[in-house]
Amino acid sequence: MSTALDVTDATFTDEVLNSEDTIMVDFWAEWCGPCRAVSPILDQIASEHSSKIKIVKLNVDDNPQIAMKYQITSIPAMKVFKGGEVVKTIIGAKPKPAIEADLAEFLA
Repeated sequence: MSTALDVTDATFTDEVLNSEDTIMVDFWAEWCGPCRAVSPILDQIASEHSSKIKIVKLNVDDNPQIAMKYQITSIPAMKVFKGGEVVKTIIGAKPKPAIEADLAEFLA
């Protein structure tokens, strides 16, 4: 089973911006209840759609530079990157079907 990888301020450019893959970054924090609720859903999506989208997680408390750069003001926030650019933003915890619907254009 594929689970989401952790990225940091130091690895973000290599793992996300320089990647050829479609990547969704989950901006989260340890103390955030909705973040903890959505985490296993994202792991499932990462596993089921590993050939189409890669999911990584960035702890906003441990990595404030990237969180600030992408103006993360509420979490969970998920941003989809393609070719180093943000192409989709999803804010808040949602059930799996809703997240998959938001990601439909990338999972097709």
